[in-house]
Amino acid sequence: MKKKSVMMAGLLMATMVLGTACGSGNESSDSSGEKSDEVTTLSFFSADLTEDDPFDNPVAKEITKRTGVKLEISHPVGGDEQAVPLMIASGDYPDMIFAKGDIGKMIDAEALEPLDDMIEEKGDNIKKLYGDQLVRLKNSNEDPQIYHLGTAGVKTKALATSGTFSLQLDVLKELGYPEINTLDEFEQALKDYMEKYPEIDGKKTVGMSLLGSDWRWLITVGNPAGFAAGYQDDGQWVVDDKTGEAVYKFQDEKIKEYFKWLNKMYDEGLIDPESFTQKYDTYISKLSAGNVLAVADQDWDISSAVAALKADGKNWRTYAPLPVTLSNQEKSMSTKDYGFTGTTGISISATSEHKEKAFEFLDWMASEEAQILCNWGIEGENYEIKDGKRVATDLEEASTDSKYSSRTGVGAYVWPFPQWGNGAEDSTGQPIVRTATVDLTRENYTDEEKEVLKNYDADLWTDLFPDPEELGQAPHGRAYEISIPASSDLSVIQQRADDYTTQAITDIIISSPDDFESKWSAMQDKLEDLNIESANKEMTELVQGRLELWGEK
Repeated sequence: MKKKSVMMAGLLMATMVLGTACGSGNESSDSSGEKSDEVTTLSFFSADLTEDDPFDNPVAKEITKRTGVKLEISHPVGGDEQAVPLMIASGDYPDMIFAKGDIGKMIDAEALEPLDDMIEEKGDNIKKLYGDQLVRLKNSNEDPQIYHLGTAGVKTKALATSGTFSLQLDVLKELGYPEINTLDEFEQALKDYMEKYPEIDGKKTVGMSLLGSDWRWLITVGNPAGFAAGYQDDGQWVVDDKTGEAVYKFQDEKIKEYFKWLNKMYDEGLIDPESFTQKYDTYISKLSAGNVLAVADQDWDISSAVAALKADGKNWRTYAPLPVTLSNQEKSMSTKDYGFTGTTGISISATSEHKEKAFEFLDWMASEEAQILCNWGIEGENYEIKDGKRVATDLEEASTDSKYSSRTGVGAYVWPFPQWGNGAEDSTGQPIVRTATVDLTRENYTDEEKEVLKNYDADLWTDLFPDPEELGQAPHGRAYEISIPASSDLSVIQQRADDYTTQAITDIIISSPDDFESKWSAMQDKLEDLNIESANKEMTELVQGRLELWGEK
């Protein structure tokens, strides 16, 4: 849930803290791009991190060795969503910033350096990476400059899903590997297993646990509603691919049907009663214990729990992603191809004293050399060469150690930096991402996963989902990545609507099913009072503007 206000004293104190975190810390004034024994420290703020990164793991040290750049990486303290606005208020910025959804505010404040000239003059790796997709980095029709380098991979293929409904492997095994494609089938599997096993390892069996007490409400409560309805991931919007018309998703009838189902599940005791009060650590601890049968969450959000289960030898308690929708009339969009949608990414601040050095660093991060290092790690430590091919040597460690990425650096500097994508190959024809082939992906599966997949006549989890070609490509990318002008009515209305619906829908879910219709109707009335139709109109205009900017209209 969004934070609404901060007292002035808190603002001043946070500004002082940010000023310290965003200091340049320069150790070298060299920005020539030539190899140097001197090291330049570039401050970098990432809105996605939950803790500071000391940039001292093996991959980080190797990056510094090859570039002469050390990153001083900071994060929003306590998940504070006021971090970027505070920077704008103080005028004190890091050298580089990943502002995520606040990039529009940074642009409006003229806090970011336009990159077009530098890309043209010396962005060889960047131009090679993005090619004709550079147009998708442009800000808007009114201001068609490039202020960031996109986070998304340019060449992708569906080898994994994330965010969908998932059941423990043991549930599928014990029930004889049933077909589970609808919410009713998903619900029945939970009931059948819980009746058979009311306890697991001495703990009460929990059907499905959510995390609705913080911002993760969006990914465990809000987003699954859209997935169940058969909609692609457009954040808080339902978008018509053909017309670009956007509607606030909590007005949609199919979304309503999902929450009606969730309300019934909660009433029947199939949803963890602590789903809307528990903190993240408690949630992860529950999943790690192995007695929670189902989740609807992003893989990266529960990765530490999955690693803990594997480390404890509880592989059958890990989760299988399933293409669950309201009914057989909808298709799961988890394997949809969005095309390159890098409309958020890393920017260089307009006030940085090291703009050239920062750009050279980002251009290097777009190179083949950097992509191999960041994705595969260090030869002799994380992989070896066999018959001319890279072979990962620590896949088991990577899957069981929740701190693997931060400890080794492997995968730690892929997002939110420029990335080739899991569909890309290097100059020798080898995959850039080390699990980016069917064989490599399967190699990373446990024996238990392979056994389950064999019983479903599948090689990969994605084989259970629709083929990407069947779903088509999204011409507008993803609506939630569209930068909303900070001064627009849309920005204010959506914020108010998001704050309101988070609370209203939570109340609807935990209330008696007898009250569902009246409470849902009251929520619709309140959204109208918040002028949601005006927001729908503005968002539609933004989507249509993107289609025009990208040459899709």
